Amino acid sequence: MSRIGKNPVIVPSGVDVTVDGQHVTAKGKLGELAVTLADLVAISKEDDKIWVRPQGNTKSARQMWGTAKSVIQGLVTGVSEGFRVRLEINGVGYRAQVQGKDLVLQLGYSHEIRYPIPEGIAMQCEKPTSIEISGTNKQKVGQIASEIRAFRPPEPYKGKGVKHENEIIVRKEGKKK
Repeated sequence: MSRIGKNPVIVPSGVDVTVDGQHVTAKGKLGELAVTLADLVAISKEDDKIWVRPQGNTKSARQMWGTAKSVIQGLVTGVSEGFRVRLEINGVGYRAQVQGKDLVLQLGYSHEIRYPIPEGIAMQCEKPTSIEISGTNKQKVGQIASEIRAFRPPEPYKGKGVKHENEIIVRKEGKKK
């Protein structure tokens, strides 16, 4: 029994969710998101709750049970509150800024890195050493944060690089005399 899937998705006020077979659409103040789920789960809406049940007792149906519930929860949360990821930049001369529709990063290379900001995603640089990525699609926000972090991942000796706000970098001891 799925511990995630057995609980319903509670739809907050201001969010309209439509279930049409395997197609789920959520509309809220931040926009509209839709997803088509696998045929291995049955989706039903009762009042302000969305229930997900496996169709059959196969292993793949039980696996998709919790996954489908999490995906629907992501839709509902995305259109009502949105998702936000904060990145920190550590290092002398390392900085970021938003110029038009590009994020410009200077990460110690001989050139600056220009990252185009995709549609539906907002980026802010309150300080030159912090980046805030926000949007309605949880997967897209996380993917963009991962791509930006990959330009200069944090190194273990001085901790220089791009890291998540709450990420802990395990430091190594340097060379001894």
